[in-house]
Amino acid sequence: MPKIKLRDPNALVSGDWLERHLNEPDVRIFDCSTILNFDTGDDRPYEVINCQSEHEAGHITGASYFDLQADFSQQNSPFAMTLADPTTVAAAFARAGISDGSRVVLYSRRSISWATRFWWMLRWLGFDNAAVLDGGYEGWLAEGRSTTKETSTYAPGLLSVKLRPNLFVGKEQVLAAIDDRSTCTVNALGSDIYSGENPRYGRAGRVPASVSVPQISLVDPTTHKFKSPAAIAEQFASVGADNASKHIAYCGGGIFATVDAFWLHQLGHSEVSVYENSMSEWGPDESLPIECD
Repeated sequence: MPKIKLRDPNALVSGDWLERHLNEPDVRIFDCSTILNFDTGDDRPYEVINCQSEHEAGHITGASYFDLQADFSQQNSPFAMTLADPTTVAAAFARAGISDGSRVVLYSRRSISWATRFWWMLRWLGFDNAAVLDGGYEGWLAEGRSTTKETSTYAPGLLSVKLRPNLFVGKEQVLAAIDDRSTCTVNALGSDIYSGENPRYGRAGRVPASVSVPQISLVDPTTHKFKSPAAIAEQFASVGADNASKHIAYCGGGIFATVDAFWLHQLGHSEVSVYENSMSEWGPDESLPIECD
């Protein structure tokens, strides 16, 4: 496979790198973990569960915790984890200790998508000095690195906003992209949902003309680290995503999609968006088109 040059090599860091920089004064480390309970028993496809107690039981030395639903999401939205307005989101990041000059490292447990979601949110605000920890918490533990139960917090910071509004889009832009040959819409969910076998989001199926690149397929299941950039590039190329000039990634609620968006950006694509609310909104809306295998 050819060697791939990443657009921002500093946006993905190893455990070795983080261990060497743990004590630098401008470094800010955050555990972004959240759990989705898919057995809700109601109309919502999942329940969002905060991982504060899990964080308190053990985390990377120096790391603080981000609560996506409580601090960064709209509280009156009919959908879970809907992005709050830029002022609210920026204020939450600043309260957590992020300033314009911070070097931010994001990690999560079980799925790297929680870390990439926060990375994408920071880019949306115009902040470009954040990185995702390759391998997440599981990789850190497997490498025998230090953890702690001690509470870790940072002094409040001052964060400027230079908004990139097109990094998140709504159903109108997704609908318009269906017949737009210059735009590739990418489904980051599992193949069972993409095909229509699993009707988790109300109606079975996917956004018409979208292609399937499950976010989980970009990660090595043994090491929890991303596959090689060349292997990931090949996966996008295999569904024709490399031929488009614009991309919209979607999933169930705008979380898994950020893994695909992260890599589309890293592979050099300039116009990449995430469909906020994704199938949680699209699936139940009978006015919107849908297709199955």
